[in-house]
Amino acid sequence: MPFITTEKEKKVDIYYEDFGKGQPVILIHGWPLSHKSWEGQVATLVDAGYRVISYDRRGFGSSSAPWGDYDYSTLAQDLRKLILELDLNDCIIVGFSMGGGEVVRYFTDYGNDRIAKAALISSIIPLVKKKDDNPKGVPEEDLQDIMKSLKSNRIGFLKEFHKNFYNYDEMKNKMSEAQLDYDWSIASHASPIATIKCAEAWAETDFREELKNVNVPTLIVHGAADNIVPIESAGDQAAKGIKDNTYEVFSDGPHGLNVTHKVNLNEKLLHFFKK
Repeated sequence: MPFITTEKEKKVDIYYEDFGKGQPVILIHGWPLSHKSWEGQVATLVDAGYRVISYDRRGFGSSSAPWGDYDYSTLAQDLRKLILELDLNDCIIVGFSMGGGEVVRYFTDYGNDRIAKAALISSIIPLVKKKDDNPKGVPEEDLQDIMKSLKSNRIGFLKEFHKNFYNYDEMKNKMSEAQLDYDWSIASHASPIATIKCAEAWAETDFREELKNVNVPTLIVHGAADNIVPIESAGDQAAKGIKDNTYEVFSDGPHGLNVTHKVNLNEKLLHFFKK
């Protein structure tokens, strides 16, 4: 199995998969899944002539699960290590949901070194939490309920979470119940501490001041029907704060539009990549 080691002292191993040849596309998964969530995109991108690298965030999938260190600068450092170890250049980095944080923090900590383009898909960027100056965000009490559930009934919470992730009742014609079972299996096997610490990271981190650091062409895709990350506090704000962006809104898109709208998403990705 291919791994890169990001911290020799603590030996944090990051699992990755690497297919195809051509310009590198790095896929960064959302919470609380793994690289497997990109199944609907990998083959299409490889067949279109790209080298596609997907990896498991620390604490998820087959990667190491240290007890601490799940802040975004550490997670961006893992991405940086992957890029350097594989000697990737002219990369396109694509972050889904929580993965959008690694994308933006990469530009903050490392500039655009080795990066040609970026994409934010159903991203948490720039701020999840509701505040006086972010009135459409998720209320503090709802975020606290999530944290309490993760600590007291993680497996039960995750069982129900993905129904809302996909707006399942409205999207049954675009996905199967087996997809919910698959996601639950992946999420439930993630590290409990990583699941909680990463939830704290995406719930609390405010990227609004960092949006100006994203200085490459950027694709932003968000669903207007996203019940996990409201479009008003995410995609709409990201499009205002990132100078060179292409903003695509899927009118009926849920959070997990990489599954329910995979054909449309793949078309948008390839069109943007090739521009």
